[in-house]
Amino acid sequence: MSEHVRRGTATEEHQSEQQRLGSVGKSQKPSARRRSLTYKHLNALAVVIVFSVTGMVSIEDFAFVIFSLIYVHFLSKFVFPLLTPSPEPPTLGVSNKLLGIYVSISALIGIFLPIAYILEGILEGDQEGIKAAVSLVFLLCSQIFMEGLTFTDRFSIPIRVFVPVFYNTRRIFTLVDWLKSEIGGSTRRLYVGRGLAVANLVFWCFNLFGLLLPVFLPRVFKSYYGYKVKP
Repeated sequence: MSEHVRRGTATEEHQSEQQRLGSVGKSQKPSARRRSLTYKHLNALAVVIVFSVTGMVSIEDFAFVIFSLIYVHFLSKFVFPLLTPSPEPPTLGVSNKLLGIYVSISALIGIFLPIAYILEGILEGDQEGIKAAVSLVFLLCSQIFMEGLTFTDRFSIPIRVFVPVFYNTRRIFTLVDWLKSEIGGSTRRLYVGRGLAVANLVFWCFNLFGLLLPVFLPRVFKSYYGYKVKP
C-alpha cells in the first residue's frame, strides 16, 4: 500500500516538474519581432542598387530616398521616440490570407509587371518611355527596404506607418506624371503603359486613402499615445 502511494507521489512530482519546465520553455521563447533584414528586403535593396548604378533613376527620386532616411531618424529621435517597452503594432483587422493576397497583388502590379515593361522598353530602345516605370519600381523597392529598417524593435510604431504613407504619397505624383508622359513607343506599349499607370494609380490611391490614412494611421497613434500615457 505504501509502495503504491510512493509511486503515485513520484508520478505527480514528475508531471509537475514537466509542467514547470514547459512553462519555463514558453517564457524563454525569443521575441517574434524581427531584428534584421529579410530576403525580401535584401532583394528590394538589390533592385534599388541596380537601377541606381545604371543611371536610370532621376535625381529627384534619389534625393527623395536620401531625405526619407534622414527624416525617419529625425522623427524617431525627436518626435516619436521608441517607448520601453514598446506597444505591439496594431493590425488592419483582416485575415492573414486576405492580407497575403493583397500584398501579392501590390507586388504584381507595382514591381513585376513594371519590370517586365522596363525590360521590353530597353530591348526596343524606348529609353524615354521607361523613365516613369523605373521611378515607380525604384520608389516601391526603396519603401520595402525602408520598411525592413523601421519595422523592427528599434523604431516606434508611428515611424513604421510613416514610411508607407510617405512613399505612397510620392508614388501617386509619379504615376500622374507617368500618365502625362506616356506618349512614346509603339501603340501597344502606349496602351500597356497607360494600363499599368492607371492600375497602379487606382491601387495606391486606395491603399493610401482607403487603408493607411483612415484605418491604420489612427490605430497606430491610438496604440502609441494610449500606451504612452499609461501609469
